[in-house]
Amino acid sequence: MGGFRQQTEDQILDRAAALLARRGTRTSLQEIADAVGLSKAGLQYHFPTKDALHSAVLAKAAGIGQQVLDVVGDLPLGPERDLRAIEAWIDVALAHPGLVSLLLTPVSSAVADDPADDGAEAVLASATAALAAFGVDLEAATAERTVRVSAALAALGVLTLAAHQNDLTVAWRPHMVVACFDALGHRRPVPTPEA
Repeated sequence: MGGFRQQTEDQILDRAAALLARRGTRTSLQEIADAVGLSKAGLQYHFPTKDALHSAVLAKAAGIGQQVLDVVGDLPLGPERDLRAIEAWIDVALAHPGLVSLLLTPVSSAVADDPADDGAEAVLASATAALAAFGVDLEAATAERTVRVSAALAALGVLTLAAHQNDLTVAWRPHMVVACFDALGHRRPVPTPEA
């Protein structure tokens, strides 16, 4: 039963994140309950208050960068680690499109101007771990490497959302790996998928 509950809570958090990305903290518990097909009481069984849900969403968003870092942290820096980091990020992003939307919000929406939204810390935590997965330390990194990694991650986020919207996650995944790996300045890591 714990696995089903965790799966339900992950779905709630991802849908809530997508709504928070679009509407900010104005999003109501009823809107989130409707989005996940639960009654408001059913949602409150998992997250009793709006603040509890918002905190859980931000904690989940902050943790996804660390999730990728955990996958590649023991690998030496270089193209192999970059490829594994790209693949791990794509898999995480495809599994959590709502969280990706929320993490992209500061650069894509007026929600970033909402003074009640404290998601900036979650975004910073996830971004710091994301950069570390690629061996980027902002204190010591070269501008070119920082820009390349940031561009690859931004492209990855936008592409995963577009793939979800168009039901093309499976078809696009290999192309996304190649495009993001190329953005890092490497040559094709895998044979170019057929169009």
